[in-house]
Amino acid sequence: MTGTGPTGLPWPPGSATGIGSLPGTDIVEAVRVVFGELPDLPYLPELPARGPGADLVGRTAGLLVALPVELYAARWRIAARPGIDLRRTHDLRERDLDALTEQAGEYAGPVKIQAAGPWTLAAAVELPAGGPVLRDPGAVRDLAASLAEGLRAHAAEVGARIPGASVLVQLDEPSLPAVLAGRVPTQSGLGTVAPVEDDVAEVALRSIVDTVAAPVVVHCCAPAVPVRLLRSAGAVAVSLDLAHRPDLDALGELLDGGCGLFAGAVPTDRATRPSAVDIADRVRQLWRDLGLAAERLPEQVVVTPACGLAGASPDAARTIVTACREAGRRLLPD
Repeated sequence: MTGTGPTGLPWPPGSATGIGSLPGTDIVEAVRVVFGELPDLPYLPELPARGPGADLVGRTAGLLVALPVELYAARWRIAARPGIDLRRTHDLRERDLDALTEQAGEYAGPVKIQAAGPWTLAAAVELPAGGPVLRDPGAVRDLAASLAEGLRAHAAEVGARIPGASVLVQLDEPSLPAVLAGRVPTQSGLGTVAPVEDDVAEVALRSIVDTVAAPVVVHCCAPAVPVRLLRSAGAVAVSLDLAHRPDLDALGELLDGGCGLFAGAVPTDRATRPSAVDIADRVRQLWRDLGLAAERLPEQVVVTPACGLAGASPDAARTIVTACREAGRRLLPD
């Protein structure tokens, strides 16, 4: 894919975007807000307040190919056959895509979609007999392959509905550090699933990157983001919360190699929000700490909130994304 910026990255310089979720249940209004406030890198918003099937795990599980899921005791698990829970998930996605088509059909430029990554999904979805898919390596491989095909089809449909758009896929992997460290609890809660080796984790992520036919960003808002692993897996960018100070050596290597950074520079858990000036200064300070050429900053960095905005009020969510947009533009040269 040809990038839209000088570095070949698939977004224009000075961009800002959101992580994914927004408050409320009106998908038409949410799409309108996103495309109005984040015109350089809009995304298909997620509204988990709509209930099961609109949550991160349920939405993503609904993309799986030939691997149906169902709700059991408020948790998603692999099912023998498709049922009402999966139909609800598919219906919600169809409404999302209809809203996207209606509000953004004439849009031309990059657009982002989001889904849970294979390791977060494997840690959250349960096997029919109980316990996370993560405890069965064979089931994890099947899940990753199914997710790759489902995401490829989803990205292709978004591209077909917005002919002028170039699709960017974000994999949400908040559980990846816990998976690698062996901190995912077993079904009983009395133990943990064995840690996954870095090379095994990389293979599953690489399978998604190689299949979806779109650039892939990996988002992780937890501490200890495995930046080198994500780079090796082929991610075009990493997305992280700047409050969790990243490994500067690993991040510098990634950026020096031409990858991008989605800088989660706006806290979402505070009543007081930083100004666009403060946000831009925070990003510039990180760039100086990394020792990278100043002119590359607006090309490689996309300003984002630290995490999703489902827990914010509608007014606060709009204020945050507006501040991100203004901060991104402040990174551009005068």
